[in-house]
Amino acid sequence: MLELDDTCFGGLWTELGYQREIESPNSELIGLFSTLEEIKLLGMGCFWSILEEAHITILAIHPQYQRQGLGQVLLNSLLKTAQCRGLERATLEVRPSNSPAVCLYEKFGFQVAGRRRRYYTDNNEDALILWLGGIQNPKFISNLPGDNLYNSFNPCA
Repeated sequence: MLELDDTCFGGLWTELGYQREIESPNSELIGLFSTLEEIKLLGMGCFWSILEEAHITILAIHPQYQRQGLGQVLLNSLLKTAQCRGLERATLEVRPSNSPAVCLYEKFGFQVAGRRRRYYTDNNEDALILWLGGIQNPKFISNLPGDNLYNSFNPCA
């Protein structure tokens, strides 16, 4: 996790930070693994369960495996897990300059809810606050992109 974090985010979280996520009952940390590739952890995602909300804190795909649908699969899995937890909505922050991520979130129905000024300390870039409601709607899961790209993930089973 630390290697992927360093590759994607330049060392956003520490080992202790990831250990807290693994141990916390209010956190979901999901990994995409491969037994066939040299790099075993292809991607990871995390959200915090805060009241009725899934606050997505991390969505990372190793650069060698980007643009293959793995981000869709991971986001799909996070949102299904949020639904299983009974959460009603999801939110996250993203750099406006990260257009591939913004496009991915929009594909899933996230909408801009606001902006956090100078949120990113490395360059003082703002963050877009994205919001997705209706997670408990019975049709929510059937409308999610990414389900048929790889083996379907069912966190409720």
